[in-house]
Amino acid sequence: MKFRPFFATLILGVILFLSLAASSVYWILKPSPFPLLAGGVIKEPTTAIFLPRQAPVMVSLLTNPDRLDALGQFIASPEKRRRSHQEILTIEKTLLAKTGLDYQSQIQPWLGEEMTLAVTSLDYDHNPDNGVKPGYLLAVSTKDQQLAKEFLQTSYSTDAIAGTSDLVFEPYKGVNLIAQQNPNLTKNTPLSATAVVGNMVLFANDIQVLKESINNVQVPGLNLNNAPGYKKALKTIVDPRIGIVYTNFPALSAWLANLPIPELPEITQTLTIAFSIKEEGLVAETALIGVSGESDHSPILSEPVGAFSYLPDNTILTAAGTNLNQLWQQIETGLDQDSPLQQLLNRTINSLEEPLGVNLAKDVFPWVQGEFSLGLVPKEEGGEADWIFVAQKSPDVAMDEVLTQFDQQAENAGYTVGKLPLLNTDVTVWTQLKATVNPDKQNLASLQAEVSGIHGNVDDYVIFSTSIEAISEAISDDYTKLIDTEEFQHVVEGLSPENDGYFYINWQKSEPILNQKLPITRVVEFGVKPLLRNIRSFTVSSQGSQDNIRRATIFFNIGV
Repeated sequence: MKFRPFFATLILGVILFLSLAASSVYWILKPSPFPLLAGGVIKEPTTAIFLPRQAPVMVSLLTNPDRLDALGQFIASPEKRRRSHQEILTIEKTLLAKTGLDYQSQIQPWLGEEMTLAVTSLDYDHNPDNGVKPGYLLAVSTKDQQLAKEFLQTSYSTDAIAGTSDLVFEPYKGVNLIAQQNPNLTKNTPLSATAVVGNMVLFANDIQVLKESINNVQVPGLNLNNAPGYKKALKTIVDPRIGIVYTNFPALSAWLANLPIPELPEITQTLTIAFSIKEEGLVAETALIGVSGESDHSPILSEPVGAFSYLPDNTILTAAGTNLNQLWQQIETGLDQDSPLQQLLNRTINSLEEPLGVNLAKDVFPWVQGEFSLGLVPKEEGGEADWIFVAQKSPDVAMDEVLTQFDQQAENAGYTVGKLPLLNTDVTVWTQLKATVNPDKQNLASLQAEVSGIHGNVDDYVIFSTSIEAISEAISDDYTKLIDTEEFQHVVEGLSPENDGYFYINWQKSEPILNQKLPITRVVEFGVKPLLRNIRSFTVSSQGSQDNIRRATIFFNIGV
C-alpha cells in the first residue's frame, strides 16, 4: 500500500467527523445540555508537541468521536438519528478497512478526547538513494493507558504468531518503541511503529518518525506547539472549537507533488483553521500568515454591499465586496506563485477569461473601485448558466469611456452592438448573427441573433450579463433577490456582520455546473466528496488583518 493515499484517507476521516458533528447536532443545539453546545472546547492540540515546526499538515479532532455521535442520538428524530449514526459507522469502517481492526471492540474502550494526524516530514531518513519517504504520525490520547497497552500487545502478538511480521523492540530516551517489519516486503506497512508516551499512543510509518517525535517533545524549540507563528495564529482565534487544521503551504505543496524542499528555519506561509459547532451550522475560523505586503486593517463593511441586491434568488455562486482592483492586487502580490492557493486562483481566472476573450486583471479589475457583485445564475430550461456582474460607478472612473471601449472590442470581435429598451431603461446588447437550417421544413434556412453580452445603467450601478433574461431578473423589482431569501439570511446569521465581503456557493445546486465550467473542482470534489455530501452551501467572509495575520471565516450550512 502507498503511504500517501492511506494517510490522506485518514486525514479526510477526521475532517469528515468535523462535518458530521455539525450535521448530527444541527437540530438539537438549543435544548441539549451537552458541553459541546458552546461550539467546542477551549483548548489547543496537545499533540502538537510531537510535531516539528515545518510539518506540512496537521489535522486534530479535539473531542471523542463517540461524544459527537451521542449528540445526534440524544434528541434527534429516529430517521435523522439512524442516518447520522450510520455515517459515523461507515467512516470508522473505512478508516480501519486496511488494518483489520474493529473500532468498537478494540479502540473505543481506551480512546480519549484527542486525535491528531500529521505529515511530520517530507523525507524522514534524508537518504537521497532511496527517494522521498514522508513521515506520517497518528497521535491518540487514551482514557485508559493500561487498556491501550493491552490492545497494542494483543495486536502485535497476533501478527507475530501468524508470521506476517517481525517485531523490533527498541528503548529510546526512556520510551519503549515497537515496530513491525515484514520480511517479505521492502517497505513497512502504514503506521507500523508505535509507542506509548504518557497518556498518548503514537503510531508512525517508521520507527525513525517516532524518534524524531520524541526529540521534538524533549527539545521544546523544535516542536510546532512552541513555534511563534503557530501560537500567534491561535491567539487570533478565541471561540471554542472541535478541531484544528494546520498547513504549511510550501511543505504541503512539496508533499502533494512528492518532492522534497529545503528545511527552512522559519515557515513563510501557513494557514490555521479552527472548526466550531454553531446553531446555524459549522464555522471555520482561519488565520493566514505569510502574505507579503500585508498590513493591519479592520473590516470595512457592516452589512452586504448594495451591489448584492441585484442578484436573483436562484444565484448559485456569488462574490461581493468593494474595490475589486485593490483586492486583486493584494491577492496577486501577497501569495507565492507556487502556493496551492495561487495556483488554484490562476486556473480559475484563466477558465473565466478564455470564453470571454478578456484579460480580467487588465480590462475589468482596474475600474471597479467601489462595490461589486458577481453571480452565476442557472437557466430554468437548462443549458449554459448566465453570469451577472454588478459594479458601482466611481467618480474617479469615466464609465462612459470604459463602456465604449468594451463595445468597440465586441465589434472588433465580430459582434453587432445595438441599443435595446428593457423595462425602464436602455441596455446595450452584443449579438452575433447565425444562420440555422431546419431539416423538417425542406432545409429552410433562418437567421437568428444570438446574445453574447449585455450591459446597462441602473441607479448608481453598471450591470453586465450574458443574457437578456438574466439582466431582466437583476433590474426588475418583480423578482426575489438572493439577499432576501431564507437561505442567505441564515448564512448572514452564521457570520460576523463586520467583513470585507462574501464568497458564497450553493453547493447542492452548483456542483454539476461548476464541474463543467471549472474542471479543477472535480479534483477537489473527488478528495472531499463525503464531506460535501452534507453541505447545502458554504460562504467565505474576510475579516481583515490583525498582527499581519489575515483573518476569514467559512460558514458551512449543513443540510439536515
